Amino acid sequence: MGRRLLIAGNWKMNKGPGEADTLARDLKTELSDCTHVDLAVAPTFLTIPEVAARLKHTGIQLGAQDLHTEVSGAYTSAIAGEMLRAAGCTFVLCGHSERRSVFGDSDDLVNAKVKAALRAGLQPYLCIGETLEERDSGQVQGVIERQLSVGLAGLEADQVASLVLAYEPVWAIGTGRTATPETAQEVHAFIRNWLADTYPGYVAAQTRILYGGSVKPGNAAELLGQPDIDGALVGGASLKAESFKGIAKAV
Repeated sequence: MGRRLLIAGNWKMNKGPGEADTLARDLKTELSDCTHVDLAVAPTFLTIPEVAARLKHTGIQLGAQDLHTEVSGAYTSAIAGEMLRAAGCTFVLCGHSERRSVFGDSDDLVNAKVKAALRAGLQPYLCIGETLEERDSGQVQGVIERQLSVGLAGLEADQVASLVLAYEPVWAIGTGRTATPETAQEVHAFIRNWLADTYPGYVAAQTRILYGGSVKPGNAAELLGQPDIDGALVGGASLKAESFKGIAKAV
């Protein structure tokens, strides 16, 4: 469909000051020849400025792992999208499964965060995915449809086409388990068809849908070779420049 593949790294709560700069420096060196894909990283809030400085003019996009729904105010510990944009970010994760399960982000809150990201001029990466219990009880499509319909509620078609969707089966995140390429493709195709049924045709054609869930250099080629998988949201393997490059080179 002509969509350029995207490999994005979510550093989660790893790599503090100094360590983040070292990883960013290594990525700058290792990924200099990976011009065939789009590349992005989301470090911790604390290290965004140093990573931004290190990755300047590399083409590697910089993002954040979360944001608050408001621009400013009495929200101790929170970070506004406008602050992230001013610090050099171009995108932000919304609704990562760990935000949903650990911090209790609801579908409605995730929708508010998507809208806050757009307000701030950031590209939302809307994360969706089912738990093992939901998969085993045959609820996969119902869960995905609910997370999409609520998460994208109130958005115009052009806004939906401009964001990134990331399908992350919760049972495959940080567990070493990975959905088979066929299983991942099946859900990605369902997402694509849902977009086609819900919005004008160009939305399904333009929207990039990433797969996230224990993506590694060894399984990346087969996963990224599926017709409806447009890239990867990488966790643990993004914490070393060599393994992150291995995934990018697998495209």
